[in-house]
Amino acid sequence: MSSRRKARECALQMLFQWDLGKDSPAAVPELFWSNTRLLEGEPLRAAANELFRGTAENATEIDRLIRAHAEHWRLERMAAVDRNILRLGVYELTRCRETPPAVVINEALEIARKFSGEESVHFINGVLDSIRKEIETPHPA
Repeated sequence: MSSRRKARECALQMLFQWDLGKDSPAAVPELFWSNTRLLEGEPLRAAANELFRGTAENATEIDRLIRAHAEHWRLERMAAVDRNILRLGVYELTRCRETPPAVVINEALEIARKFSGEESVHFINGVLDSIRKEIETPHPA
């Protein structure tokens, strides 16, 4: 597994903790890392923290995009893991332009296969691909 995928998985776990525990975004990384043993070290920790913080800081806009593209689904009714995989994917699609969209979506799907189920994989793929199309389409002025 690549260190970038491991960073995404750690960021997802922090997002899950933040979402369900309602802890402040500042408190989550410290608590998460105090209970996590990883051999990869500081680069992985820094990448995971950056993904978590960026997603949490932009959650309002990210959730707006998810709501607009998840037809017939309320964000609050989605499985928490799926909701946070989507949040992380949307953050990367909209804010981490150095990573190609196809890679972002593929990574989200692999993480969904590991942490969720096959139905979730199809759902997450549809929502992220719809958002990708929207942000890649130039809007008339």
